[in-house]
Amino acid sequence: MQRQHVKRETDLQIISTWVEEGQRVLDLGCGRGVLLEHLAQSKAVYGVGVDLDLGKAQACIRRGVNVYQGDALSLMKIYPDRAFDWVILSRTVQELEAPRAVFDEALRVGCRVAVGFVNFGYWKNRLSLLWRGALPRNEVFPLHWEEGSSGNSVAVRTFESFCERNGIRMERTVYLRGDWQRRCRFGAGFRAGYALYALSRATEATPALAADPPMPSTSHR
Repeated sequence: MQRQHVKRETDLQIISTWVEEGQRVLDLGCGRGVLLEHLAQSKAVYGVGVDLDLGKAQACIRRGVNVYQGDALSLMKIYPDRAFDWVILSRTVQELEAPRAVFDEALRVGCRVAVGFVNFGYWKNRLSLLWRGALPRNEVFPLHWEEGSSGNSVAVRTFESFCERNGIRMERTVYLRGDWQRRCRFGAGFRAGYALYALSRATEATPALAADPPMPSTSHR
């Protein structure tokens, strides 16, 4: 439980430094609405969440978060270009059945896309597959196979190659080590346990992001 809290709070703190006061935010795979609730309270954003899980959508409603219970790709198709300042995929990428289609729509309806995911290329994962021939189980992937839900795991280098091939600009990159707190300053494809990106279309003019503030500390409540 503590590990899950650290993951959730890491996303919340870093993405919150990117979103500006009063912006419009679409959160794909919003879960129980914790991030949108925080952004509404701290930065007065207008937020909309999307989640397939009915129970999580109901939790959003109890929090006062606008939510659509259903398929994210279908919902995005009803919005005009740049309807949102940010589209967020926080620990959602591995659940996508059609990642390219989702990113195409997200970068159409949003000026920027914030993405965070567990790095499948983390060194302990590689060793587990090489020496044991088994799926990894460590501080980055803590669950047994039967308890997990990662259907389309992605590695840092795979994702960055996807961005380069599809004209997606990586405006911000944050790599964290296996504890999800300390920055990974080099060898991110191998050493990073978690990665976050702020993305935009390389072909579109988007106002520059403000300089990153210092990395917020992650508490262990």
